[in-house]
Amino acid sequence: MIRALTLAALTAALIAPNASAQQQTTAVQPQTTTTAKSAVSDALFAVAAADGGMAEVMLAELGVQRATDPDLKRFSQQMVDEHTKMNGEMAALAARKGMALPRTVSPGHQFCAQSLAGLTGQEFDRCYAKAQLVMHMDSVAKFEAEAERGQDPDIKALASRGLTHIKGHLKEIKPIAMKYEKEKPSAE
Repeated sequence: MIRALTLAALTAALIAPNASAQQQTTAVQPQTTTTAKSAVSDALFAVAAADGGMAEVMLAELGVQRATDPDLKRFSQQMVDEHTKMNGEMAALAARKGMALPRTVSPGHQFCAQSLAGLTGQEFDRCYAKAQLVMHMDSVAKFEAEAERGQDPDIKALASRGLTHIKGHLKEIKPIAMKYEKEKPSAE
């Protein structure tokens, strides 16, 4: 039961800040018969992508240290390497555009890392794989929105390039996370 609550808390911590941010920044559009989609804020995307990228590196470093599953360890190191590179690209672009990015990870992501840090063994592997799955699903949605509806061509291009990588990450982590869902202990 505690493991199920921990996983639920991790998922809520990852999703809730993003959902509330989307609700606050999304204007209600009048219903029309056209299928045109409204633009998204490049600055908000940059902040969200920077926060998610820093969180990804922070969590992946935990995965490198604590994962017992060799597939998760390999995946974690790949995430550290690739998200560190993407974070650098975002920071450089934001600096050129005069955009301020967060310097620390959001409280929701900090809570997720703290929750994972208290786990070990297969319990860590299962919760970590699920957290990675949720983070990458969330990132795909953000990067797709920017790539499709962003206004700044440079930021849109960065989102499009990043989206290719993030979709690949999602494709890699999904079967790993699903493996742990199938192996859940019956005591939960």
